[in-house]
Amino acid sequence: MRKIAILGSTGSIGTQALDVIRHHRDLFEARVLTAGSNVELLARQAREFLPDAVVIADEGKHEALKEMLADLPIKVYAGSDAIAQVVCLDSIDMVLTAMVGFAGLRPTVAAIQAHKTIALANKETLVVAGSLIQELCHLHKVAILPVDSEHSAIFQCLNGQDVNRVKRILLTASGGPFRNFSKEQLANVTAAEALKHPKWTMGAKITIDSATMMNKGFEMIEARHLYNVAPKDIQIVIHPESIVHSAVEFADGAVIAQLGVPDMRLPIQYALGFPHRLPLPQAETLDLFQIGALHFEAPDPERFPCIRFAYDSIERGGNIPCVLNAAAEVTNEAFRKGLCTYPQMHTAIEQVLQQADFIANPQLDDLFQTDDWARRRTTEVLQTNATPQS
Repeated sequence: MRKIAILGSTGSIGTQALDVIRHHRDLFEARVLTAGSNVELLARQAREFLPDAVVIADEGKHEALKEMLADLPIKVYAGSDAIAQVVCLDSIDMVLTAMVGFAGLRPTVAAIQAHKTIALANKETLVVAGSLIQELCHLHKVAILPVDSEHSAIFQCLNGQDVNRVKRILLTASGGPFRNFSKEQLANVTAAEALKHPKWTMGAKITIDSATMMNKGFEMIEARHLYNVAPKDIQIVIHPESIVHSAVEFADGAVIAQLGVPDMRLPIQYALGFPHRLPLPQAETLDLFQIGALHFEAPDPERFPCIRFAYDSIERGGNIPCVLNAAAEVTNEAFRKGLCTYPQMHTAIEQVLQQADFIANPQLDDLFQTDDWARRRTTEVLQTNATPQS
């Protein structure tokens, strides 16, 4: 029985992880559930899965959650400190980090230091602190199992292979809702349009990141740390059908790919159950005859400059990817709130990257300070230059 803490249980990844647990109750237990502010759904999940503890990050909703669960023997906590503390409970074997953004870094570090296996869905952790996280995992002998569909695909392709013979990683991307938009068309797109992803149902932040292709830039940085592959050997490939979830080319020229219908439960279940493959109830079967054809194309860094930002940031190294992540989170939220246009997100990110002080070997405190500076500076840039969406 694998005992799991789900950080972000009310989000897209968290709810699908609970669906996996629901169908494999003989193998998995949800022992800790945490959420940001969705107290009603967290309470319903707690009643169904009866964890040892729940945490609501929004401290203003602590009392409401306690009242909703008063008749159950579940410990109820609130705040970010509590999230970082509950992952250390002896009753937990694995921590699924499905929180959104930089907020996932601190509890992930705490879980690694407590020797918990990490099922990683919070890509920002490796974007911001990849080198530190890998050092901690080595020190505490902790495994990271990727949950993102692309990194799960790469992980599956590498299983049983000689990782020293990897020539190139082919990181696939759907291209998002604006794949065929011209630069002129992109100047006028709205957040509502960006939130209509053609293939995946995800949270709002990651959906906007997909529309700008920042998400793919982050995944490239993540791949660099997960698989120790140089950024120049990670090729982003637009694949609108989202059937090939990623592929690996080896030294002999052989390419191994993982294919499947777009269903996030598959990579979630693979991480939770690794090394075993489990049946996935109600999963759609891949029908190649119905698909007929698969298409691949190169991304355009002129229309999607976030890809360039990501490659430049990881090449510079140090704390610069942390700056990129913070600026991206602030501009993403501003765009969703209608406070800036689509192109102004890129302008603000680039300006903040150029102004950042470089720290070659940042420690955790350096990264928290960098994150704070970059958020404040991005907000200032947006307030000075941004035009609200019409």
